[in-house]
Amino acid sequence: SWVLLVIDRDIEELTAMVQRARRAVVFTGAGMSTESGIPDFRSPGGFWTRYKPIEFSAFMSSEEARREAWKRFFAIHENLSAARPGAGHRVISELMRRGHVSHVITQNIDGLHAASGVPPDRIIELHGNGTYAACLGCGKRHELAWARDELELKGRTPACIGCGGIVKSATISFGQAMPEQEMADARAATLNADLFLALGSSLQVFPAAGFPVMAKQNRAQLVIVNREATGLDGLADLVVHAELGDVLSALLARLALTSTN
Repeated sequence: SWVLLVIDRDIEELTAMVQRARRAVVFTGAGMSTESGIPDFRSPGGFWTRYKPIEFSAFMSSEEARREAWKRFFAIHENLSAARPGAGHRVISELMRRGHVSHVITQNIDGLHAASGVPPDRIIELHGNGTYAACLGCGKRHELAWARDELELKGRTPACIGCGGIVKSATISFGQAMPEQEMADARAATLNADLFLALGSSLQVFPAAGFPVMAKQNRAQLVIVNREATGLDGLADLVVHAELGDVLSALLARLALTSTN
């Protein structure tokens, strides 16, 4: 059909871009993980449209807010802990193994890029990680099973085993400062990129969505793959509106073909 023809031409162009790339940066949003069964919390009917987000300042100042935030976190965590990397995650891992991709910058908190085999030092998590907790005072890592026991068995919100500080899931909450090191790492990777692939992100959440703009201004080619249109489509060298897993699987198949010819 006509649609498949257009997509096929896009895949061909994408394959050529990826083949030339040596320092591509992959930037992923919620659409990357929906095929792994993790819902997009921001979309209509999603988690954040049903609950007013708890601001970071409230979490810090109110025991009641902390209790509610943990309760909600564990409700979301059911989805995260059951999820496995999808086709898209595996393709990105393979593109890195082949030397085309230097870094993955992600807005996702599910840890699926690491689970798919991308080396942890190549993953930049802008919104933190939902697979463990951390002390907001000393930074010490705490496991979620322990936090859950504190909450459900002992009836108290988790406090740090080391310094007694407030413990929170290692994710970035509404109103919480973006992580300085990760922002600096993402900026460095973006400015070094020869190709920037924005995958499954609505590109609406700043400052994260500023990275594709930065890449383009720095003369990298910009590709956007997302089911819906984004506000940055007009800036991109290539835009593909299709299912992410399908596009990436087709890209890998095409790469395999061209490398054997």
